[in-house]
Amino acid sequence: MSNSTLKYIGKRLVISLITLFVILMVLFLMVKFLPGSPINNEKLSASARAAIEAQYGLDQPIPVQFVRYIQNMLTGDFGVSFNLYKDMQVSSLVGSAAKLSMIYGLCAVIIGTVIGMFLGVFAALHKNTIWDTIATVISVIGVSIPSFVFAMLILFASKLRLLPTSYSSSNAIKSSIMPILALSVGVIANVARFTRTEMVSVLTSEYMTLAKAKGLDRKTLIFKHALRNALIPVITILGPILVNLMTGTMVVEKICSVPGLGKLLINSILSNDYNIILACSFLYAAMYIFMMLIIDISYGIIDPRIRLGKDD
Repeated sequence: MSNSTLKYIGKRLVISLITLFVILMVLFLMVKFLPGSPINNEKLSASARAAIEAQYGLDQPIPVQFVRYIQNMLTGDFGVSFNLYKDMQVSSLVGSAAKLSMIYGLCAVIIGTVIGMFLGVFAALHKNTIWDTIATVISVIGVSIPSFVFAMLILFASKLRLLPTSYSSSNAIKSSIMPILALSVGVIANVARFTRTEMVSVLTSEYMTLAKAKGLDRKTLIFKHALRNALIPVITILGPILVNLMTGTMVVEKICSVPGLGKLLINSILSNDYNIILACSFLYAAMYIFMMLIIDISYGIIDPRIRLGKDD
C-alpha cells in the first residue's frame, strides 16, 4: 500500500474519531437535559431518591459524569439499565439487540444490492425499451413506499401460512425471511435507480466510445469499465442505507416481534432509561461514521484521483 494511500486513510480515521467524540458529547448533554428523571418511581422519598442518584453517580456535576462515562465506555462499560431492565448491563442488552438488527440489515442490503444492480444494468443496456420502463416503475414503487408497508404483506402470508410472521429464536432463519425481504425492497429500488442512471451516463461518455473503437468486447466494456465507474454513487448510498436498516427498522421489528435495536431504543426513550438511550444513539452514530469511513476509503481505491485530490 502506497504512502499516499496510508496518509489518506490516516486523515479519514482522525476526522472520524474527532467527529465521534463531538457526537458523544452532544448526545450526553441532550440526554441529561431531557425532561423527567431515570429515577421515576413516585413512591420514593426525597432522601431515597437522593441515595439512588448518589449510587449511580447522578448527583455529580455533568462534566464529571461525562469524563467518568468515557472512562467506563473505553472499558466496554455503558452502565446499567435504570428502569427498562433493572440493573442489567446496557452493553449486553444493546449488543444482543444490535446483533440481530445488523444481521437483518446486512442480509437486506446484500439481497437488495445484487438484485438492484442487476435491474439497473439491465435497464441501462435496454434504454428506452419496455424492459427499461418496467425496471423504472419497480424502482419508483420501491422508493415511494416505505418498507413497513411491504411488511404488511406478512399479514397476507399469515393467511396463507406460507412463512412464520413472528420472530422465533427456535426457528430464526425461517421466521426472518419475510422481514428481510420487506427491508430489501427499498434497497433494490434505490440501487437499481442509481445504477441505471450512472450506467446510462457512463455508456454514452467519450472514453467508452474510445474503448469501443479500440475493439474491446462487450463484456469487458460493461463489467471492467462501465460498471466500475458507475459503482461510486452506488457505494455512496449503501453506507447510510445499511445503517438505517440496522437501526431504523422499528416498525418492521414491531410487526414481526423482532427484539432489535430500534425496538430497544423506543422503549428506553419511553421509560427515560438514560444509559440505554445514550448507548443506542452512540452506536447508531458510530456505525454511520464507520460506514462513511469505509465509503471514503473505497472512493480512494476505486478512483485514485479522489485520493490524490484530497491529499492536495
